[in-house]
Amino acid sequence: MQRFLNQDSAPSAPPPLCGKIARPKSLFIPLALSLLLIAGNAHAVSIHASADPVKDEPPIKAQDKEHWAFKPLPKAAAPARSLDWQPASHELDALVKTNAAPADPATLIRRLTFDLTGLPPTPEEVTAFKDSALQTPNSALESLVDKLLSSPRYGEHWAQWWLDLARYADTDGFEYDAERNRAWHYRDWVIDALNRDMPFDAFVQHQIAGDLMGDETATGFLFSCPDMPDLNNQNERRHVILNDIATTVGAVGLGLTVGCAQCHDHPHDPISQADFYRLRAFFDNTVLTKTSKPLGPAVRIYTEGIPASTVFVRGDFKRPGPEIQPAFPRVFGATPAKADRTALAQWLASKDNALFLRTMANRLWQQHFGKPLAAIPGDLGHQGEAPNNPALLDWLAAELPRQNWSLKRLHKVIVMSQTYQQKLPAPTRLTGEMLRDAMLSVSGQLNLKTGGPGVKLPLPKEISSTLLKNQSEPTKDVSEHTRRSIYTFARRNLRHPLFELFDRPDAQISCARRNASTTAPQALMLLNSDFAHSIATKIATQLNEQHGSDATALITAATLRCLSRPPTAQEIAGGQKFLQKQTALTPGFREALADYCLALLNSNEFVYVD
Repeated sequence: MQRFLNQDSAPSAPPPLCGKIARPKSLFIPLALSLLLIAGNAHAVSIHASADPVKDEPPIKAQDKEHWAFKPLPKAAAPARSLDWQPASHELDALVKTNAAPADPATLIRRLTFDLTGLPPTPEEVTAFKDSALQTPNSALESLVDKLLSSPRYGEHWAQWWLDLARYADTDGFEYDAERNRAWHYRDWVIDALNRDMPFDAFVQHQIAGDLMGDETATGFLFSCPDMPDLNNQNERRHVILNDIATTVGAVGLGLTVGCAQCHDHPHDPISQADFYRLRAFFDNTVLTKTSKPLGPAVRIYTEGIPASTVFVRGDFKRPGPEIQPAFPRVFGATPAKADRTALAQWLASKDNALFLRTMANRLWQQHFGKPLAAIPGDLGHQGEAPNNPALLDWLAAELPRQNWSLKRLHKVIVMSQTYQQKLPAPTRLTGEMLRDAMLSVSGQLNLKTGGPGVKLPLPKEISSTLLKNQSEPTKDVSEHTRRSIYTFARRNLRHPLFELFDRPDAQISCARRNASTTAPQALMLLNSDFAHSIATKIATQLNEQHGSDATALITAATLRCLSRPPTAQEIAGGQKFLQKQTALTPGFREALADYCLALLNSNEFVYVD
């Protein structure tokens, strides 16, 4: 048997409050906390907060543009060649220069299938791939990759990566955490766009200015932020929403903590307070709040009643300062005259924006290998860390537009490389969503229905009792309860217990990289929860009906299902002894087999890829 989840590491930080969240006296609490954090930082610098942020705006100096992330991509990083994956994969390998041994076929198909679709391969797929890989390894691998990339499961899996960045949820957050009944339209748009392999530049541009491009659903990205519709002061509400939008666009599109400049000049990067509000000004005509009216899910342009775009002294919505015009942050050069959100979107996601390309390339590498090239994907500025392989990051950044902005082609370049196919130094743990989907998949219960409103899963009474009235009722159609996790209802104030334990972000802000804690409650959840036991029982019932009481056949089939490989002779012998002893301790053989399947589901080899 494989080892169980490691419980020796230090416990993670306490989880955030769930259910009835205490109502804050002011929406500026996050800003105050950020100031305290900066003040307590050993590397803190003086903060420049002016009464006239435009007049006192520091000039952009030549050295401001010398930071590695701001520099143009070197021309040598973008040689002209065909779109075929092979030369690109060879170039990638040349930049990594690894001597690690290749992974075996069973490991490789499990890695690829989880990586591209978020699901485990079936035993039949494992056997077929191993057989074909012995005959024509490269052809078998390419066929597998093409099949996975063309599957609808691809978009469902990779959408969660983007929804983390978009701080997507189906509710508002704050005290009442009211539902947003149409928010799921944006989630489904993301899934569909990825499955269609929408060019990535257009994918990003439409989420900023889709309403001006005939694709308004895409702009659900802007309005995925937390909100308090019933706030007494709607001017404060509008101010906070617009600040969140500008912060998120800067964080996601540029990989910079531009939100630091809401109330003072950025203490580390060349982003002034006036720069922040110029960026925000692109969105000023999209937010005109009305009491108790929920956000979105799509942008609407207002032409009347919109206050003039200004900076706000020290970030205080009651202290509007000098008027400003929409503009890109000055460190990136001049802004075209009369630029609107379309111009912003086209500038942001363009082949000439090296910071955008590096940011996205770094995130893509992180998703494939478990760790980014530059260690802090949400901050490529001066407070972040330089990439461990800058030439590789620049090459990868240039490769995205060179592949005609096709994410699927770039995925193929990466996974067809020898670098990707090697034995990896450290395994990658499944996310909570992947873990739940994998358990449903290996038990044959996964409902592959696509799209539609979020499914509300049943919750333990001790958790549902913390919710407000009518918020804890599960979806009535029980067949919906086994759909993929991407389609489950995403409540901002309360995550499903399995997702909570396995580090799903709370959607309060954009999340560039999830935590990966290892705690005792994770093992306890997988060992003791009703969900885990129901999965194990389902697997045991199916296997028992197929193989009777043939212990060797049962152990082989269970291992193939759960671990994507046949068992070793030692595992078969150990499993036979376990079943014999456990049968004497349980009501019958099937219950003993269920306990064996539960042990497989709790093994590190199930919870981790590789």
